[in-house]
Amino acid sequence: MKRILVTGGAGFIGSHLCEKLLNEGNEVISLDNYFTGSKSNIVHLMDNPFFEVIRHDVTMPFFIEVDEIYNLACPASPIHYQYNPIKTVKTSVMGAINMLGLAKRIKAKILQASTSEVYGDPQIHPQKEDYWGHVNPIGTRACYDEGKRVAETLFMNYHQQNNVKIKIARIFNTYGPRMHPNDGRVVSNFIVQTLNQKDITIYGDGQQTRSFQYIDDLLAGLINLMETGDDFIGPVNIGNPTEFTILELAEKVIAMTGSKSNIIYKPLPEDDPLQRKPDISLAKKELNWEPHVELDEGLGKTINYFDKLLSKS
Repeated sequence: MKRILVTGGAGFIGSHLCEKLLNEGNEVISLDNYFTGSKSNIVHLMDNPFFEVIRHDVTMPFFIEVDEIYNLACPASPIHYQYNPIKTVKTSVMGAINMLGLAKRIKAKILQASTSEVYGDPQIHPQKEDYWGHVNPIGTRACYDEGKRVAETLFMNYHQQNNVKIKIARIFNTYGPRMHPNDGRVVSNFIVQTLNQKDITIYGDGQQTRSFQYIDDLLAGLINLMETGDDFIGPVNIGNPTEFTILELAEKVIAMTGSKSNIIYKPLPEDDPLQRKPDISLAKKELNWEPHVELDEGLGKTINYFDKLLSKS
């Protein structure tokens, strides 16, 4: 049994990670300030005597004794991270500094949940880990993109200067149950719109592409990364390399929900990437990992989740 701290533990990804780590026989501490996380995501875990919940903001120092830290704390959808961009940067940067300082003091292994957004609007396709990215440092998305890029820098600096055991995961589009219904991300947007029999909104012409990874695949990748030897630190892409256009996704969701929704088009937001697809050769080699959940299967589970959620409201 390991003692494991998960920052952002009440969020979409964090809550699933807490659950999986508990199921594997670990003691888990969820740390969250509930800006985008929700207690409803973890309430079913609270009867477990090996699960602990702490309300705390990672921009402030935190002290605890643990074996491993998964640093997931940060709003991850444009609606939420653009709501308070200064706070978003602070969460990525100060959160990384505080968690790395903790890891250094207690000699814990620490994993940074970075993002495919470090590649910006990429000029190389698919994206490999050695690509430096094409990011607008003063755009509306920069608070998230650049915050995560600085966090990666800090992780490397703490490793090189202080021998902190680090892992860096670059997470690509992930979906599944417990996504926030109003987070503005494309999968949850489309599902909620179709279930409410409203028009589906596509920004741009719908030909921009994304690669959609189901939550269970991501969790396996993160845990495999944490369990690699100290000589492998990443960064490593964790995503599904099967590429879909946004229009294809919209049509698939309409068909699966049996909705009468029409598709309407609106202008593309600033700096919205036109293509996003991971090269996962490194993950296959170093983590012995690749995704297994097909889009139809994952969407089915996600649609069922939102259907039940909306029927309660």
